[in-house]
This record gives sequence, C-alpha cells and structure tokens, in this order.
Amino acid sequence: MSMIRDLRAAVRPSRRRDGAAFGYEKSAPACVNSAIVDCAVYREGRRVQEACTPAEAMASVRAEGGFAWIGLHEPSEAEFAGIAAEFGLHPLAVEDAVHAHQRPKLERYDDTLFTVFKTVHYVEHAELTATSEVVETGEVMCFTGRDFIVTVRHGGQGSLRALRHRLQDDPELLAKGSSAVLHAIADQVVDGYIAVAGAVQDDIDEVEIDVFSSGTGRGATRGGDAGRIYQLKREVLEFKRAVGPLLRPLQLLSERPMRPVDSDIQKYFRDVADHLARVNEQVLSFDDLLNSILQANLAQAAVAQNEDMRKITSWAAIFAVPTMIAGIYGMNFHSMPELHWKYGYPAVLVATVALCFGIHRGFKRNGWL
Repeated sequence: MSMIRDLRAAVRPSRRRDGAAFGYEKSAPACVNSAIVDCAVYREGRRVQEACTPAEAMASVRAEGGFAWIGLHEPSEAEFAGIAAEFGLHPLAVEDAVHAHQRPKLERYDDTLFTVFKTVHYVEHAELTATSEVVETGEVMCFTGRDFIVTVRHGGQGSLRALRHRLQDDPELLAKGSSAVLHAIADQVVDGYIAVAGAVQDDIDEVEIDVFSSGTGRGATRGGDAGRIYQLKREVLEFKRAVGPLLRPLQLLSERPMRPVDSDIQKYFRDVADHLARVNEQVLSFDDLLNSILQANLAQAAVAQNEDMRKITSWAAIFAVPTMIAGIYGMNFHSMPELHWKYGYPAVLVATVALCFGIHRGFKRNGWL
C-alpha cells in the first residue's frame, strides 16, 4: 500500500492524456530500469524504434502514431512507478501487478484494460512420487490501452520473447494495434494449458494403470500409492485455479465490444475462449477421475487388509488345536484318557495332525488360505 500512498500524494487536478491521468505527477521518473525486458514502438505492424525508454516510446507514438509495447519482469514498486505515471495506470491495478499472486481476471479503468493470466508449465519428472511437482505456475499481467500495452511477467517461465518475434513476423496482424498483442498473449497462455493438460493426462493414465492392473493384492497398494494420487490431485487443483477463473474474462473479450479491443481481433478471442472451455472441461474431468482412482485404491487396500486378517485368523484357528490338546494333557490327572496306554502318545499326535490338516483344508477350500 505504500506505493499507492506515494502515487496518490502526487495527485493533480489535471486529467491530461499524456500520463497525468488518475492523478500521477508527470515528473515521476520514467527511465530505463533493470525490470524492463524490452521496449519498442510499432507502426503499421513493424518495429520502428528500439532501445528506447517508455517516455521516448510514448513521445514517438503521440507524434507519429502506432503503439508502444513495454515488457517487464518482476518490477519493484520503484521500478514501476515511472512507467505507471507515464501511461496513467490506475494505482489498484499497479499494486496487483507489482505484488502478483492474483487470480485470472479482467478489469477496466477508463480506456485501459487490466488483464491477469496464470501461466502453467509442466515439470518433467522421471517417476511420479508422493512429492513430485507436476505443474508450475506464473503470471502475466497486461495493461492494454489504445496506443500502448505494458506486460508484467512474474515467475521463471512464460517468457514473451518468442511471441514478440512471432508477431513481428506477421505485420498484418500486428497492425491491428495493442489488442492484437493481448490476443496473442491469451492464445499462448491457453496453448500452454492444452500442452500441460496432455502431459497431466499421461500421468493420470500411468497411475490408473498401476492401480487397476495390480489386482487387489499387495501389489495394488504399492503400485497405486495413495500419496502419489493425492499429490497429483493437488497439482490438478493448482491447474484448475489457473484455468477456471479465466473463462469469464475471455468470454467478455469475445462477446462485448470493449475499448481498446479492435473489432476484428475480438473474433479471434472467441476461438481462444472455445479452446479454454475445452481445457476447463478436461481439467474438471481430471479431478473427478482422480477421486475415483483414489477411492478404488483405498478400497483395494481395504480388501488386501481383509485378506491378511483372514489368513491370520485361519492360522490362529489351526494352531489352537495343538495348543488346546497340549493344555489338557498338561494338567497331569491320573485318570486321563489313554494316559497309560502304550500307543497313547503317538495316537494323540496323529489325532492332532489330522485335526489341523482337516481345518487347513476347510479354510483352503473357502479361500481363506
């Protein structure tokens, strides 16, 4: 909140378009800093100015047209203050962009759109364990105006460098302005969701095969370790938090005329929203499927425990026969049956073995052993 207090302290009554909107003082520093990844001016779909500061970029845009694209990576409050003043960004959106950890959303501040995307990256692993990290998330925030777009990235993945080069190779699309960049970022984020969904599906298939191919014996509890399933479920939940909340913002971008989104670009947002809806359905099915796999694994573990208990009970019943006989004859009464008979001891042993064999065969026939 300290940044908001500092920015609001510089409030002036002017509502000039050149950076004084929302009460920012125009004299705020707008120099190049370490958080700026790239800063360029695009005119008629082509990059016309490089290695410039945000102030120089906007001066060029106001003088000759086009739009500026400034990319930042994890800026601090001080590093973002000058840029916020230059482009007239709202303090609440600036605070969200600096501190990150936001849910996907779309907010409008006069003629500026503030969009938050959650990027998702699949973490490769040789074997899924109870502590494996499956998905890694980051964030990309976009401030989109009529003649500028400011992108703020958080996290070690989700770089926009390749996207920038790809757009520069398509001047016709880039000529549509800043909204073309916003669409390209949304499309890249959703394409990343599709790729991660496919990889997570492979992990779920692997766990499912382990659970159901091992039967209900001891192998079932080993192959379908509940810890692995629960960890995968936690990762899917993280994935769902990135995908689900983005549905409504993309629907708004595709259904309603919204400044500064170009009407031609709006049609492309419909395609992205459709892809996202399919990914969201897939992620929801992951959650349900993992619930079923977890329940099946726990049921198999219970069955395996019941089998162990039946075996223990069967052997306890078998060993109870010689224990009982030895206990009776250990009482040393003079009138015990066959006590003074020559073949009494062998006869008792034979009877004991016969009884134990009969009980064992009965349990074996009933499937307890």
